Amino acid sequence: MARGLVRTACAAWGLGDETAETAALAMSELVNNAVNHARGHSLRVIVDRPAHDRLYLAIVDMDPSRVPMLRAPGSDDTDGRGLILVDVLADRWGYDLLGPARRPNRKRCWAEMKAAP
Repeated sequence: MARGLVRTACAAWGLGDETAETAALAMSELVNNAVNHARGHSLRVIVDRPAHDRLYLAIVDMDPSRVPMLRAPGSDDTDGRGLILVDVLADRWGYDLLGPARRPNRKRCWAEMKAAP
């Protein structure tokens, strides 16, 4: 569903298929990370265009205690490559803790990339 949302937004903004597919793949990895590593039964998906030439993708989950980190998986490992892929696809990525500064209650993992027509 998140990939479809990204593709629909990119089409509405007149962005090219390559941009839409790259963004959909990055979003898929952000969602997969949240589903596999965060607790809770819901996610918030964000697709935005903060500037004419930029796309912003984000997932908000309810687990601020588990922050995303790049890993160095072995050749036989079956997981651990999602953020490596996001790192390659996006111009920059990161996370923000949300809620009260002393006791955050959510986390937003995001990626920003070029938006080409």
